Amino acid sequence: MNAPEPKCVLVVDDEVALARVVASYLERDGFTVELAHDGPAAVAAARAHPPDLVVLDVMLPGFDGLEVCRQLRTFSDAYVIMLTARDEEVDKVVGLSLGADDYLVKPFSPRELIARVAAMLRRPRGQAPATPTGGPEATPVRVGGLTIDPVARTVSIDGKPVELTRTEFDLLAAMARRPRAAFTRRQLLDAVWGPGWYGDEHVVDVHVGHLRRKLGDDATHPGRIRTVRGIGYGMGAVGAP
Repeated sequence: MNAPEPKCVLVVDDEVALARVVASYLERDGFTVELAHDGPAAVAAARAHPPDLVVLDVMLPGFDGLEVCRQLRTFSDAYVIMLTARDEEVDKVVGLSLGADDYLVKPFSPRELIARVAAMLRRPRGQAPATPTGGPEATPVRVGGLTIDPVARTVSIDGKPVELTRTEFDLLAAMARRPRAAFTRRQLLDAVWGPGWYGDEHVVDVHVGHLRRKLGDDATHPGRIRTVRGIGYGMGAVGAP
């Protein structure tokens, strides 16, 4: 039986010495590591060698870590742990709103960072429960002009395909399986990321926001994803099959 492929971590920091120290700890724990030291190089590295997780400094030359995170989320489901020298709530909020999963303030213990990396990667993103192959859960769900096919893992609006990341599809499918239900963030995290997921629960809000934009939904008058005040999210009114 072949051993599983080692997980790949992209470390992005303009402090070259620090990046190498972090890389050495990760490699000691069995990860493969790519290094980048500025914003454009980080995005290029993530495209060339898709990582499982990115350790991303906020302050970078070229363009900063927040812009790197924003661009990553257009093509990657990799976990993102942001690093900053400033313990400012606004930085954390902005980072999470752009799709970061966790936050660590410098100076930090390399062992603490490794522990967070390992915790996140125990259950890789996108490995939701097996897609059903029969029964009612395999039936495409229609919400207005939106069609979600859980077997083919496709989404379309009025017959036109919508490109979603794995996480976005899994989140949408989890809600579509029980279209009348209201889900808490924790329920959605358990369904999509798994009960052992480590990070901020508000990452759900980020992916719901991305979904709404891609589906052409309006948060103030949601037709496809509704906000349930004080609880979380659910599907909009379900049309006939």
